[in-house]
Amino acid sequence: MRVEDRFLKYVSYWTTSGDDAGVIPSTSRQFELAKVLEQELKDLGLDKVILTDHCYVYGLLPATSGMEGKKAVGFISHMDTAPDFSGKDIKPQIISDYDGKDILLKGSNTYLTVKDFPNLTSLKGRTLITTDGTTLLGADDKAGVSEIVTAIEQIIESGMPHGDIWVGFTPDEEVGAGADLFDLDYFKADFAYTLDGDYEGEVAYENFNAASAVFSVKGVNVHPGEAKDIMVNAALVACEIQSMLPPMETPSHTEDREGFYHLTDMSGDVASATLSYIIRDHDKAKFESRLATLKTIEEKINQKYGEGTVTLSIHNSYSNMLEIIEKNQYVVDIARKAIQEVGLTPLSRPVRGGTDGARLSFMGLPCPNLGTGGYGFHGPYEHVSVEGMCTAIEIVKNIVKITAEM
Repeated sequence: MRVEDRFLKYVSYWTTSGDDAGVIPSTSRQFELAKVLEQELKDLGLDKVILTDHCYVYGLLPATSGMEGKKAVGFISHMDTAPDFSGKDIKPQIISDYDGKDILLKGSNTYLTVKDFPNLTSLKGRTLITTDGTTLLGADDKAGVSEIVTAIEQIIESGMPHGDIWVGFTPDEEVGAGADLFDLDYFKADFAYTLDGDYEGEVAYENFNAASAVFSVKGVNVHPGEAKDIMVNAALVACEIQSMLPPMETPSHTEDREGFYHLTDMSGDVASATLSYIIRDHDKAKFESRLATLKTIEEKINQKYGEGTVTLSIHNSYSNMLEIIEKNQYVVDIARKAIQEVGLTPLSRPVRGGTDGARLSFMGLPCPNLGTGGYGFHGPYEHVSVEGMCTAIEIVKNIVKITAEM
């Protein structure tokens, strides 16, 4: 099956994950695509194909004769799409021989513009798949899923020699839980790659250190006519907390390796208020300093208004995989060689986010991230090129070939 046909099939399944569900998968609808992938891997003849109760799909393409002693490589992508924007009833637009100009998204009468997405100029002449403007597309990460399955299919058809190749598809990556129940006792790869990036010549191995933080504010509510020296307005205290953070260290003012504090939700009244943040930084020391700043704010507010006025809770989400990859540089070297063999210059940029690979690296499976050929993720301007997906497939096959030659 052509990768574009496989991709269009996969995006027809609604697999949006959900925040704060407390279970994996966070939405049962992810099982619908998982069942399809389970059957496809079985139809391709893979061994050890299973779909777990928690919606993880695994499969093994066993080594060809004489290659049993080679390192086992794995390829991983996630099935869910981000809850940031609707992923239901996706209506893709297919644009052949793209002219390099702005694209009308017919469902919303809006435009995917070259001004906002300058990468579009490099896609001139390609076949693009976009949304109609009413949903996201799901290239993140069904492009990666499509590329892995298609690459496996082509490897089998070509008869190329290879060691063990493991395949894994995860739920709930978009809500930070994709690696939580990944079974490394079953998935016996020596190293792996997530296909979850954009530019198809990318190999990324730096990501944010990440945490979430919640300030819970308890106010003192009395009649406003009798409030002097008594009332503590929780909503105003919440505003004060936000004002104590550096105003230029937010997502809209930072780039590259610059970290930030991001206020994701704020609610409250006189009696109580809550502020929810995500904290990000590539540098471990700077990351820890940011968390210390939050704790200092908690202390100062409680000193000012009374102990117990503010309670801060912090949850560490994931760490920068660079710490692990630096000790396993060969996994990056293999990917770079594979990318060069398709005629591209490898691109390694700090990822301003996280991947399942970051968590898996700290669990013992070195796992950089490869590009998929998709762009504009998590919204109506998401798009992918067929040629980009085909290039990503060739890179996967090259990784398999290089690993077999080691």
